[in-house]
Amino acid sequence: MEHPTRRNVLRAAGAGAAFAAVPGAGPAAAVAGPFSAASPISRAVPRTGERLPAIGLGTFMTFDKLPHTPRDHLREVLRRFWSGGGRVVDTSALYGASETNVGEFAREQGLTAELFLADKSWACGEYLNDESHAIRQFERSLRRLGRETLDVVQVHSLTNVTMILPILRRLKQQGRIRHLGVTHHEIPEQAPAVERWIRTGDLDFVQVRYSIYMREAERRILPAAAEHGTAVMVNMPLEKARLHQVVRGRPLPGFAAEIGCANWAQFFLKYVIAHPAVTCAIPATTDPVHVHENVGAMRGPLPDERTRRRMARHMETIAGFDRIDAMPWYPGKTFTGGLVRL
Repeated sequence: MEHPTRRNVLRAAGAGAAFAAVPGAGPAAAVAGPFSAASPISRAVPRTGERLPAIGLGTFMTFDKLPHTPRDHLREVLRRFWSGGGRVVDTSALYGASETNVGEFAREQGLTAELFLADKSWACGEYLNDESHAIRQFERSLRRLGRETLDVVQVHSLTNVTMILPILRRLKQQGRIRHLGVTHHEIPEQAPAVERWIRTGDLDFVQVRYSIYMREAERRILPAAAEHGTAVMVNMPLEKARLHQVVRGRPLPGFAAEIGCANWAQFFLKYVIAHPAVTCAIPATTDPVHVHENVGAMRGPLPDERTRRRMARHMETIAGFDRIDAMPWYPGKTFTGGLVRL
């Protein structure tokens, strides 16, 4: 099943710079459609040509708020994300109340059929050949999100991937999901496994950790995705607020203005989405001001490869940058949802 309104908005053509180092990499382009006078940067899903705005919205931890707790700030995050040109929302059955909140807020704002919803399957079942848990989870996700189909369903962190991927493939053949893929945030540890599935799994999407700090994906994962026509979603592009922590109180470098960066979020996100193998980055936030900053990374010029190297070198001069992995996620922030960090 297709959503004509969304597909008409997201499908467009355009042009932009590509890096010669990435085999088969396509150009960036702006979406044609009713976003704003300054149309956001988009990328094509390689296997379908459908265009997606290059900044999406993650929901891990951030949207895990129970119904009896204050949630209006999250409603506003989704509203500003949409009004700023964002369309791709990533969630998971594993993310506590996140699916439920995304579904509720989208319904309230009339966006249920308009968002490009990416979900995940995290299931083992009682036995390795028991499909019932994965199917029940999928049906529950549909109910929570208020949809008859999902745009992407991915095997969460490669969990039980050899059993779950065939289930997703069957659901895709039935028209219940539009794209399938796999994810992992543990990069570089799981980089070889992710690359192997890109090369052998006939995937539409892959989701991996990639940022100006964690650049491991540039070595083999992103080139493999470009070579095999696999769309790339990027998790942790802001390193769960740790990048902001190390630059707190510091001004942007002067050359940031050359690529249209008004704040550090745009500096970090433009580094990521400038790589031509990246389809969409999915930063998460609980702050409506921050989501406005994030979607702003889809406007203005993107850095070329020389500028990206300059950006990385600048960050390497900042104290604490080399120790980001030793810092806790979301420094100084407390979450009150039911999700247990795994």
